[in-house]
Amino acid sequence: MTSTIHFLRHGEVFNPEKILYGRQPGWHLSDRGQEMARTVAEWSKQFEVGAVLASPLQRAQETATPLAQAHDLPIITNENLIEAANVFEGQKFELGSGVLRHPRSWRYLTKPWVPSWGEPYEEQVARMLKALFAARDAAAGKDAFAISHQLPIWILRSAVEGRHMMHDPRKRECTLASVTSFHLDSAGDIERVSYREPARHLLPVKK
Repeated sequence: MTSTIHFLRHGEVFNPEKILYGRQPGWHLSDRGQEMARTVAEWSKQFEVGAVLASPLQRAQETATPLAQAHDLPIITNENLIEAANVFEGQKFELGSGVLRHPRSWRYLTKPWVPSWGEPYEEQVARMLKALFAARDAAAGKDAFAISHQLPIWILRSAVEGRHMMHDPRKRECTLASVTSFHLDSAGDIERVSYREPARHLLPVKK
């Protein structure tokens, strides 16, 4: 049997102040984010889904809810799907905010390949692989959805596709409510990766 683990990035978060919310609790989806979640849930009906896993953070749980309802499944909370830790969490991080230009930030920027400002990339890969195989096992031969966050999904994909972990965040192919799918072969190993944006028409227009 083959199956596919679809890693779904959560929908848009209500964040008018452009705070780097990271692992902070209480950040919920905006109205558009909720529509994104419903759109992906409807799109997912083409698959035979055996499990829905989600990061414990509220925005991921809210994104998972309509999807789980669409397949009459419970949400399995998996800590390995959580956002990457970041020392700048809670700060305003909009372009031009000046956070990275302040001398107190420089000590966190010395090793971008680790990275020195947060959870090591290797640790992210290890835990996301655990989540992937937990989803595979829970789905029992069917497809599974795992709702997570941009950086961990992108780092897992980069590792599987053989890219360097150090990268320009602006070039990640992992938009809001996008689906990065890991296709497993009959032995349960990762065969290939595909990427789709079922809620692309809802993405905010870049200024």
